[in-house]
Amino acid sequence: MREKMNKMTGLSKANAPRWVGALTLITGTVLAFGVQAQQQQPSHYPVTSKQRATAQQVASRGVPVADLVANAPDTYVVKRGDTLWSIAGMYLAKPWRWPELWGMNMDAIRNPHLIYPGQTLYLEKVNGMARLSTRSGANGGESDVVRVSPRTRLDSVASAALPTVQQHLIEPFLVEPEVVAEATLEQAPRIVAATETRAILSSGDRIYARSSTGNQLMLDPGDERAFRIFRNAIPMKDPDTGAILGYEAQYVGRAEMVRGESQEVTPDGRGGTNTDPVPATLDIISVKEEVRTGDRLLPLAPRSFMNYVPRAPYEDVDARVVSIYGSSTVSNAGQNQVVSINRGSHDGLEPGMILTVLTKGERVRDKTDGSRTMIKLPSEANGVAMVFRTFDRVSYVLLLQVRYGVGVGDRLVNPQ
Repeated sequence: MREKMNKMTGLSKANAPRWVGALTLITGTVLAFGVQAQQQQPSHYPVTSKQRATAQQVASRGVPVADLVANAPDTYVVKRGDTLWSIAGMYLAKPWRWPELWGMNMDAIRNPHLIYPGQTLYLEKVNGMARLSTRSGANGGESDVVRVSPRTRLDSVASAALPTVQQHLIEPFLVEPEVVAEATLEQAPRIVAATETRAILSSGDRIYARSSTGNQLMLDPGDERAFRIFRNAIPMKDPDTGAILGYEAQYVGRAEMVRGESQEVTPDGRGGTNTDPVPATLDIISVKEEVRTGDRLLPLAPRSFMNYVPRAPYEDVDARVVSIYGSSTVSNAGQNQVVSINRGSHDGLEPGMILTVLTKGERVRDKTDGSRTMIKLPSEANGVAMVFRTFDRVSYVLLLQVRYGVGVGDRLVNPQ
């Protein structure tokens, strides 16, 4: 059973931290920390020996008591509706230092300790240092045990998990944003017709699509049935250099294939035959906006459970806002909105990393100067954001807390 649970969480006997013993199975369901997320490619950004040494040091000693908030509770029972970010803020003035307080090392950051509703957290203070644990007593006592009555209860991992942030804020963006190469959409299957001669299509309508590369859309065992519908690959330009970082495809909706492409042979009336291509048949499942002929299909990416642990980046980050997701008319984004930035997995960014949002620093005229000189105000901290999805040169971040609107060109740096 332990080996089965380890496989589900990415742990093995070789790399399982000591706290793996606290992993609890309740009536057949693992209550895991994390949110269901788009599967990400593993980062190829190396962890330096210095970074690993620092992580091991803080994992063994925790954080100074002075870094706790004034009213940090000695014990706290995790409730449904809690998020890792809210709990981190309950204990730390700088919530992104959660891995240090929790005693995580570099490996544990990718497979964090399981935190679930009903579990008790204990704040331990020894020699001016503080650590958070599921064991009572400074030297470690018995694990906190949650006893349940002997009855059958079914619950999904996704609904029971303790996410980093409120899941409804981030869930749509795990599927919608797609940064592609310039030719990706041009080579993707295209919608060619619908059952009715309407230009605008919606949920429940039947559509027909053809491959653009000669590889027919088929329904053989193992072939993809679920597709996302996209339109218009918009170039994403670096605010600093003007270089194109990728192309953001406009998400339109989702469809499911009913029949694959085929060919139909019919008499031509002259003793011969015609071979006509028959497009694939799909049903529109959901839409964000109306679907049109000419829109393109991309496979629905596989889903997995990804752990987001709020933490600072391993290296210095200096990023700029590229765009506000989902709007070409709004000039500023507010709290709980999503923006893209000009740094990605190639720059060492990973989901869960926290960044400080800075104001751009306006250029204003000095009215106290007789010559009315133009001056530039300094950048100021405007809030914090969390990276939740990365591509090679672009990442999407959720604005967790901001005081003023965030616009294209605003900076994001290491948490301050």
